[in-house]
Amino acid sequence: MNNKNYSFETISNYAQNLIKTGTENEYNLGLFILKWVDENEHIDLKTSGTTSEPKFITISKTAFVNSAKATGSFFNLSHGDSALCCLPFSYVAAKMMFVRAWVLGLKLDFIEPSSQPLQHITKVYDFSAMVPLQVHNCFLKINKIKTLLIGGAHVSDSLATKLKNHRSAVFETFGMTETVSHIAAKNLTKEEEDFKVLPDISIATNDNGCLIINAPKLSSKVLHTKDVVSLTSKNSFVWLGRYDNVINSGGLKIYPEQLEKIMQNQIKSRFFITSMPDTVLGQKVVLIIEGKPKTLHLNYSTIEPQKHPKNTYFVDKFCTTNSGKVQRQKTLETLNLDHP
Repeated sequence: MNNKNYSFETISNYAQNLIKTGTENEYNLGLFILKWVDENEHIDLKTSGTTSEPKFITISKTAFVNSAKATGSFFNLSHGDSALCCLPFSYVAAKMMFVRAWVLGLKLDFIEPSSQPLQHITKVYDFSAMVPLQVHNCFLKINKIKTLLIGGAHVSDSLATKLKNHRSAVFETFGMTETVSHIAAKNLTKEEEDFKVLPDISIATNDNGCLIINAPKLSSKVLHTKDVVSLTSKNSFVWLGRYDNVINSGGLKIYPEQLEKIMQNQIKSRFFITSMPDTVLGQKVVLIIEGKPKTLHLNYSTIEPQKHPKNTYFVDKFCTTNSGKVQRQKTLETLNLDHP
């Protein structure tokens, strides 16, 4: 790590030094290392809390190892490859970068997480992972990463378009804390539309179209998600949106995430589509924009009339999780709007 070799014994001392004298991020890495090398067979992880309150779940160390092996196989990582971690060690994505280095024999560098992680990077890395904001902010330098994973939030169409035919291999990933990081990925460089699952993972959907994940090497339970998908094969799917967010307006099911993709080039501020109760439609589509109120001239010509936002509201600041994901329902509640 960071150009220094550590044995099983010396890495514990290194971790203790990080805890005593390191930054908050290094402190969290130190804590995780000590948990990783102790005699316990499991580690507790905290979920992101995007759609519900964060909670602790228990993951076996074997699942961490199996996830690292699956990633290594899927992305052709080899012993001695270089990796850069620029994500916070308070979350599973960064923890998994350490585990992948441990299991696969990677040379891992880690830096303080920031919105522009490649600003001072001069060397070329074989592998790294970022959130969409980081990729957007350092787009001109991502050729420093041969294989780049993007996770933590959905990749916008505008960013995906910029990544087409890029010299780096850039993948959008799909996963959650319960699956110890990603279980599927799609190659944005090759303009792939559907996610392909990693080895030893099978998928299905329930009656609501929500994804069911059977990953016995990662979880002892079959995982029932609230992600609405369209299966394109037994090993691939297209993500449509979150079941929590689906709007039923006059009997028509509307996926906010699909509308947001259509509108994203017209609105520069952060925004999202959600619903409010309506006496006629049951639920009506509304547009929530972050920032001060202003006059907008939006073109809805490519959207079916029933899916048009019926009202637009402005919020000074969106409610977000610690990892920066927008909490739609909490943000909507801050408006204190009267229901009809």
